[in-house]
Amino acid sequence: MKKLLFLLLLSNALLAQPRWPAVTQQTKPWTRWWWMGSAVNPKDLTNLMTQYQKAGLGGVEITPIYGVKGEEKQFIDFLTPKWMTMLDHTLKEAGRLGLGVDLAQASGWPFGGPWVTPEDACKYVVHKTFTLKSGETLNEPVAYIQKPLVRTVGEKIDISQLVEPIAKNPNLQRHAFDQVRFEKPLPLVVLMAYSDQGRVINLTTNVDTSGKLNWTAPDGTWILYAVFQGWHGKMVERAGPGGEGDVIDHFSKTATQHYLQKFDQAFKGHDLKNLRAFFNDSYEVDDAQGESNWTPALFDEFVKRRGYDLRHQLVSFFAKGKNDRYQRVLTDYRETISELLLENYTKTWSEWAKGKGKIIRNQAHGSPANILDLYAITDIPEIEGTEMLRIKFASSAANVTGKKLTSSESATWDNEHFLSKLSDIKKDMDRFLLGGVNHTFYHGTNYSPQDAAWPGWLFYAAVHFNPNNTFWTDFGKLNQYVARCQSFMQAGKPNNDVLVYLPIYDAFARPARELLQHFDGIEHGFKGLPVEKHANALLKKGYGFDFISDKQLMKVTSVGGKLQTGGVAYQTILVPEAQLIPLETLQQLMKLAQSGSKVVFVNELPQDVPGWGKLAIRQNAFNALITSINFEDAEDGVQKARVGKGAFWVSNDLEALLTAAGVKREKMVDSGLQLVRRSHANGNYYFIANGGSKAVDGWVPIGVAAKSVALYNPMTEKLGLARFRTTGGVGEVYLQLAPGESCILETSRTAVSGPAYAYLKPAAAGQEIQGTWTISFVEGGPQLPTKKVTDKLGSWTELDGDDVKKFSGTASYTIAFPKPEGTGDGWLLNLGKVAESARVQLNGKEIATLIGPVYQVFIPKDQLKATNTLTVFVSNSMANRIADMDREHLNWKKFYNINMSARLRENRGEDGNFTAEKWKPLASGLLGPVLLTPVVSGK
Repeated sequence: MKKLLFLLLLSNALLAQPRWPAVTQQTKPWTRWWWMGSAVNPKDLTNLMTQYQKAGLGGVEITPIYGVKGEEKQFIDFLTPKWMTMLDHTLKEAGRLGLGVDLAQASGWPFGGPWVTPEDACKYVVHKTFTLKSGETLNEPVAYIQKPLVRTVGEKIDISQLVEPIAKNPNLQRHAFDQVRFEKPLPLVVLMAYSDQGRVINLTTNVDTSGKLNWTAPDGTWILYAVFQGWHGKMVERAGPGGEGDVIDHFSKTATQHYLQKFDQAFKGHDLKNLRAFFNDSYEVDDAQGESNWTPALFDEFVKRRGYDLRHQLVSFFAKGKNDRYQRVLTDYRETISELLLENYTKTWSEWAKGKGKIIRNQAHGSPANILDLYAITDIPEIEGTEMLRIKFASSAANVTGKKLTSSESATWDNEHFLSKLSDIKKDMDRFLLGGVNHTFYHGTNYSPQDAAWPGWLFYAAVHFNPNNTFWTDFGKLNQYVARCQSFMQAGKPNNDVLVYLPIYDAFARPARELLQHFDGIEHGFKGLPVEKHANALLKKGYGFDFISDKQLMKVTSVGGKLQTGGVAYQTILVPEAQLIPLETLQQLMKLAQSGSKVVFVNELPQDVPGWGKLAIRQNAFNALITSINFEDAEDGVQKARVGKGAFWVSNDLEALLTAAGVKREKMVDSGLQLVRRSHANGNYYFIANGGSKAVDGWVPIGVAAKSVALYNPMTEKLGLARFRTTGGVGEVYLQLAPGESCILETSRTAVSGPAYAYLKPAAAGQEIQGTWTISFVEGGPQLPTKKVTDKLGSWTELDGDDVKKFSGTASYTIAFPKPEGTGDGWLLNLGKVAESARVQLNGKEIATLIGPVYQVFIPKDQLKATNTLTVFVSNSMANRIADMDREHLNWKKFYNINMSARLRENRGEDGNFTAEKWKPLASGLLGPVLLTPVVSGK
């Protein structure tokens, strides 16, 4: 029995030792895989997927896109039988290689294509007004002629040369239509008459087919509002062959269902078991002239949802004033649109996918809706952009609704073409992780056949994550880093303390030139509202929080004073100076407080209910609840009102409010560190990044209780038990993080055994490795420069000859050096400045791949001999070779549609496309100085 107990204790101790979680297909980074013109073939598909798998990618998202000029004979129309055979091959090979596959459900974006009929296409509303006095009749027809409009990418075209629908026109790849409206009369939706005496009459049936109104105005002065339905004309952006056409009406369930039927037909008889998810690449319907703000069922849906007829409020609806009724009617319209987008598009699409045993990945940002609710229906919410609060919209919805994964479209326009370093991308990945993303997708990787001349086929806006990129040699190191981080961040559960109520109705009520309000994190939709200031303050002060919507809040429960949602417990709900809040939401907040929870209000309680329908009834009930709340002064300028077992708190001091609610902040942010925290069965995981300009080398406080802490460096894969102490009841961990470095902590509520983490301290000053360096150019082009010898490190572009100035690729730097003097546990090899990434060999053994921002590696003392050979393989960017090609006017920009737009104006050529011809050679190679510093390893 004693032996069994001993073995059990030993087993538990071994299990508790620090160790890396398993790296899986899902924990690895994935990539968007552009199929240009869908001009793919089985041989190249297999070859490329094999390279992706070897580089450490976990999967691909297939997105068919515009084609390459000169490859027209290889184009395959989207969803045709031949296209499906290419998908079949891809899925089969992906299964063999252990790669995951998602599929974008449009060729380009947003959802649309040649099979979208005018009835299902996106629409807009327009109106005309007429004035009549008593006894007058309308002499002019009730009619509206839609003005013609053509928007293309890089081309002007006469609309008279086009036929409707646009999908019937030839050369669609060459023309790249973005928006097309044909001149034609628009159908009348309704004609309403409003008198100065308050009468309202629906005159729609009084208008004959010629537009003549058969009606004589009764007593009074009458304003007539004629509402017409137009075709927005938005085309699928960047569409590939067979994908060009109208964008769907996202507010119509019928339009969504009809769109998806095309996929039902295409998928018949095909095995999709290796396909994981369907994907939507953002809303982006309204990045065009006007906006898609209408759907045929809008009036009927409005009555059903808001309880009154919008047709009776057209004077207020179209007024664009600042009066109370206008703002309330506008709010109700925007809420109705939000619900239609949620139910008729997102939910309908999700249910369709589940019927096929699949999940959906969705980019909801940019939608005219509460995107928290759109993300909540999505299996994997996805964000793009690196603004932290924007990222948190997607991760918040995932956290609040119990979803395991949040994904990101990563490194889109990280820098100008060919200038992004692996260290830049690492910084982006850290930011996504800090925002709660744990399933990243690079943007993106082009399918490019083996026989395509360098640089191959490229997309117009991306960091080019493909084997032709010179950083591909070291790309696997970045992927290993991301996989290590995500293996922790996919484990456990979110561990934020605060639910931040999103004041959507304050945003809905804001007047604007346009009817719709588009939401894109805080920047678009909430800019200037108090929630912006308070959310940023929470980030700065180190409070973990998630945004929550009204719909999501209704599902929150209170258990033991904690707020339960999505399998996660939160400490409090924070209402950030919301002026308008639905009666139901206030009732729910009171219900949660009555059950023992704490609700905190910044500065004041909400002032009113939103919307127009049944306003007096709702206001009376709202005011009755507000007046029932009796506040008393508490500590630190905070007022407290007891509500059942819990309480409401009010103060203009955010930190005092949260302290009153028992919320602790993570004080390590005061040292310039950023973090995200997740919980596991015995403690917490922290991902921590040093985003500051100063190194951190000292004790750092953590905000959770722990008895031991394991420390992991996901870049070096070094691990061990951290130095840990408790001072004044606060746990502290010793960290060493250079600017740009990151680490992972694993806290445990029980003692954990295992080896100690080896902290490095210099034992003496660093010594520069000096002597003769031999530089050999081993891979790249346009040609390999001859071998160089130098005793002074610097950019290889400064060496003799023009070939080094235009070279992009890899060069090896080799030097022999004696074992330096000094004592300690080993040596810290610091390469100094590197442009851009490096693989280090010592005495013929590869010891590290360094992608930055830190280019140093620990060498144990027993690995140095009396005489040593150091070889550093350095890869630069694609920029110098591309610049040479542009100066020589070599045509590598041979793509349809946008064809390599420049991110920065100064890199735009006379033809409007990107050019690097004016670039001077960028620093490349090992710049040094290379130092060896004796270090001691402190446990």
